[in-house]
Amino acid sequence: MGTSSLYVGVTLLACFLSTACGLYSSSDDVIELTGSNFERLVVKSDEIWVVEFYAPFCGHCRNLVPEYKKAATALKGVIKVGGINCEEEQSLCGQHGVRGYPTIKIFGANKRSPVDYNGQRTAKDIAESALAEAKKKIKNVLGGGGGSSGPSSDSGSGDSKDVIELTDSNFDKLVLNSDDIWLVEFFAPWCGHCKNLEPHWAKAATQLKGKVKLGALDATVHTLKAQQYGIQGYPSIKFFAGGPKDRDTAQDYDGGRTASDIVNWALEKYTENIPAPEIIQLTSEDVSKKTCLDKPLCVISVLPHILDCDADCRNKYLAILGRMGEKYKKKQWGWLWSEGGAQPEIEATLDIGGFGYPAMAVVNVKKMKYSLLRGSFSGDGINEFLRDLSYGRGHTAPVKGAELPKIHNIEPWDGKDGQLPEEEDIDLSDVDLDEKDEL
Repeated sequence: MGTSSLYVGVTLLACFLSTACGLYSSSDDVIELTGSNFERLVVKSDEIWVVEFYAPFCGHCRNLVPEYKKAATALKGVIKVGGINCEEEQSLCGQHGVRGYPTIKIFGANKRSPVDYNGQRTAKDIAESALAEAKKKIKNVLGGGGGSSGPSSDSGSGDSKDVIELTDSNFDKLVLNSDDIWLVEFFAPWCGHCKNLEPHWAKAATQLKGKVKLGALDATVHTLKAQQYGIQGYPSIKFFAGGPKDRDTAQDYDGGRTASDIVNWALEKYTENIPAPEIIQLTSEDVSKKTCLDKPLCVISVLPHILDCDADCRNKYLAILGRMGEKYKKKQWGWLWSEGGAQPEIEATLDIGGFGYPAMAVVNVKKMKYSLLRGSFSGDGINEFLRDLSYGRGHTAPVKGAELPKIHNIEPWDGKDGQLPEEEDIDLSDVDLDEKDEL
């Protein structure tokens, strides 16, 4: 091994053994961002920033380095490009909802609500997306739409009607006696901080509609509830989880007071409260649409025929799928299963079953792309497969014909072992001699 190769190997080993080793150096045009400088350099600046949240151990992050450096050089003097080592800055990455690496966000006109970059990981595409945000900011300013990076830019486009007015008389019925998730603001009309929060609260209520309910209670009028919850300052915000609840289950809200802060905090709670998805048998077109049509991804498993794998065998496979559904429930995917041969068009379209059962494919219905499980149909094998997909890794292929085939209507599995069809006995008493000879 040459000296240079040995140096590289030692350097990489040091990076794996120490989380302090970032992917960019001071000689690069990528600016190192940390918890101590992020607010000053990014949030409080008028400049547009492209920020990569990465981890040194992440292979895709290391693959991105040359393209990201190229983008930073191309955008130098126009748009700032930074990188955050999430192994060192876990709190900062957590605040921005980073769950996979690399994650790229563009901090444009509204620094409190950055835009997620989901394009190709090339310098050209990253630079073009950043310039598009710059154009948007310019258009907002010229069109009178603002573009300030201050808090006020995060307060628009909310509907106050989405904030539910709470009182002493309706509080228990609407909040405590419901299965919904609630955030409740206790306010005073004369409170300046409450007035500043109002547009953000309305915007968050609009964005969280259908997931988390936002309410507001005037604590100067409805003093009974304010006393029950020990409200001493305004605004005070309480969180009530989904399902059965009482006054003792209320938790203090400890997030920020911009709309994006409220939404991000609430969504974290929402995903913690959502139940594991049901693993549904693919018995009809209607089942297919209800389970997968509006989901980001649909996990389709094809299990062996009941004559090849009895009830206990099948239930073991379904148990594995149930555990995986629980593990990835925050992704809000759809989960379907079918018996081998029951839906032959689906199997042909997704290339399932050519290498035996059980088999699995994950389909992006909107993009009409799918990916096949190549590893073992086990907890570890499926987890590795789904984890790679959740990080944007894995081989995908276009769905044949760019549409899913027709689904046959079949009877759902009764949970029992399979039975071979009974052979019909032939009564020879009614058969003449010539026919008997033929038999």
